[in-house]
Amino acid sequence: MSAVEAAPRANDKVHTAKGDLTVTPLKHASLVFAFAGHTIYVDPAMDAPIDALPKADYVFITHAHPDHMDPGMLDKVKKPSTVVVASVGVTDKIPAVTVMSNGDKKSFGDFEVEAVPMYNMVRGPAAGKLYHDKGQGDGFVFTFGDTRVYVSGDTECTPEMKALANIDVAFVCMNLPYTMPPKEAAECVNAFKPKVVYPYHYRGSNLDEFKSAVTAPGVEVRVRNWYP
Repeated sequence: MSAVEAAPRANDKVHTAKGDLTVTPLKHASLVFAFAGHTIYVDPAMDAPIDALPKADYVFITHAHPDHMDPGMLDKVKKPSTVVVASVGVTDKIPAVTVMSNGDKKSFGDFEVEAVPMYNMVRGPAAGKLYHDKGQGDGFVFTFGDTRVYVSGDTECTPEMKALANIDVAFVCMNLPYTMPPKEAAECVNAFKPKVVYPYHYRGSNLDEFKSAVTAPGVEVRVRNWYP
């Protein structure tokens, strides 16, 4: 049996101290949060199905690869007041962005965001090269009320991910060759123990393998269909 649930594209709700956070999986690495009247896109790309969704109040871009940074999709979700926030590796490709480097923390009115490292340690296209260099991309930890939500971007199971604390909801990438296999993703999840983890960016991965390998007590694996 497939591990993927044919869940509605929206309406996963997370309760926070400042009202519900709605999670909408879109496609591959693209997702939308709705919180406190704000529509927040993360990595809109790859013709993600957005026609029924509001325009963005905020867009967060983890890094410059085209399955995460898509100028055409960005134009589709933007409105004149949209705030675009991106890692340093994106700044020369998209104009007028708010830059967050690894370690930065910023308040965006009703929510806060911390940029955390996302990178490869061993995997790359050739000897001595990595698919994602440290410092060029961001994972993001959003704080919505009292609820901390981590979006990994493209990464391996790094020491920084293992050291995350007090994460309520996590979106953790997996697929080879660019990020990590399911068991490695589960290794990190077992280390930082989010209350809920969504595997995403999982094209071609065995999600049953991931679910079986998440053994930390109290962690719910929530599988959704990211490939409409």
